[in-house]
Amino acid sequence: MAIQPIRLFGDPILRSKAVPVTDFDQELRRLVQDLTDTMLEAPGAGLAAPQIGVGLRVFTWSIEGVVGHLVNPVLDLSEETQDGDEGCLSIPGLAIDCRRALSVVATGFDQYGEPVVIEGSQLLARAIQHETDHLDGVLFVDRLTPELRKQAMKEIRESDWFGLSGPPTVKVSPHPTGGLGL
Repeated sequence: MAIQPIRLFGDPILRSKAVPVTDFDQELRRLVQDLTDTMLEAPGAGLAAPQIGVGLRVFTWSIEGVVGHLVNPVLDLSEETQDGDEGCLSIPGLAIDCRRALSVVATGFDQYGEPVVIEGSQLLARAIQHETDHLDGVLFVDRLTPELRKQAMKEIRESDWFGLSGPPTVKVSPHPTGGLGL
């Protein structure tokens, strides 16, 4: 149970596809706890394993006082859409209007390997889609209109945190990742 550093825009792991979890063991439960602790401390509405340097298909969320997690998510999205501000802990200080499905049915597993189904709309649907995108190496700025993406990239380049540390720092994950965590 430890708060982990959050990887920032530009770190290669944020653009890598995470692999499915196959072992529902103590290490996975520690990862879920680390994700939860880090997300709540940040604070954020969600956090995916790649954001703390672990290339596994796991994320947590905290929406309207409800905290949860999902392992190996598969999404069924509504055709109806919503527009709204979206931000990301890996892109601090940026919130831009992004279109997402209005509702989602997410299937997957809990940290013990038990099947779960999460149904959500509005903010929960947005968070589930956002975090699942992280597991596929997709950032929310990739989903913006060309005009908004250009604006977002300008804000990122002008941010205090962008480029200050040079190339991203690579740290060894404390979790077994089969060589896939950077």
